[in-house]
Amino acid sequence: MGIKSEFQKEHTELVIKRTFDVPRELLYAAWTSREHLEQWWGPKGFEMHVIRYDLRSDGIFLYKQRSPEGMEMWGKFQFQEIDAPKKLVFVSSFSNSVGQTVRAPFSASWPLEIQNTLTFLEQDSTTNLIIRGTPLNGTEEENQTFETAKEQIKQGFNGTLDQLESYLDDIL
Repeated sequence: MGIKSEFQKEHTELVIKRTFDVPRELLYAAWTSREHLEQWWGPKGFEMHVIRYDLRSDGIFLYKQRSPEGMEMWGKFQFQEIDAPKKLVFVSSFSNSVGQTVRAPFSASWPLEIQNTLTFLEQDSTTNLIIRGTPLNGTEEENQTFETAKEQIKQGFNGTLDQLESYLDDIL
């Protein structure tokens, strides 16, 4: 049983690596500050509204995004581990306006929760960001949906990380 679950985790894990030309402390702050997140988090062209932000273990980042067409989506991070400025671990999910976890609006088989681990590795004057995400307690169908969507997830994340990079360039 332990072998199967470990294999399943590796099989469904998404890994994204990106290098930013900023000090680690600034990149970490961009991920852990309400003021920074409001400026870059989410799909390109979406309005971002932070409803609640409590950076502590078991704290919540609750947000609403609105597409250019007016569609609203709610999401949340529940922080698990905060090791400034090296590591950030949180569970992400879609939510309703009061922060209750709900199904994704685009798929009935999307995992309810994704465990995310962000590692910030400083090298000279740059910072390597490694993002690892995997379904948390996903069913076989949810894990398969996640696995099938990995390339789309990477494209979406890279668009969001492009916005982060532009934002960091603007504030430097």
